[in-house]
Amino acid sequence: MPRPVRKQNSELVRLVGDLRRTARTQHAPIWSAVADRLERPRHQTIPVNVGRLDRVASPEETVIVPGKLLAAGSLSKRITVAAFAYSADARSKVVAAGGSALSLGELMKSRPDGAGVRLLG
Repeated sequence: MPRPVRKQNSELVRLVGDLRRTARTQHAPIWSAVADRLERPRHQTIPVNVGRLDRVASPEETVIVPGKLLAAGSLSKRITVAAFAYSADARSKVVAAGGSALSLGELMKSRPDGAGVRLLG
């Protein structure tokens, strides 16, 4: 049986632990699903482009991207996005559309029960 590989990014390891703890204490399975996706090997993670957010998200929706948000495409809706990482242009496109770009930790603290949050990627 192959030995599991530990993540080297200490910020990521801490965030995964916080997500799992919040999922248990708040009975919110969405945080456990986000933690599972963040623990995947890098070649299995799917980056999400701003253009995809524009296609699939509704206005005023809160969306989680468990990975990196990239800047390809344009955004015409006001949405709240929480991601582990952003490209500089992607963050500015979300803010320019009137939305907000949060870290996963900030969204987890503001909505510990995970209500009204949609998971992409």
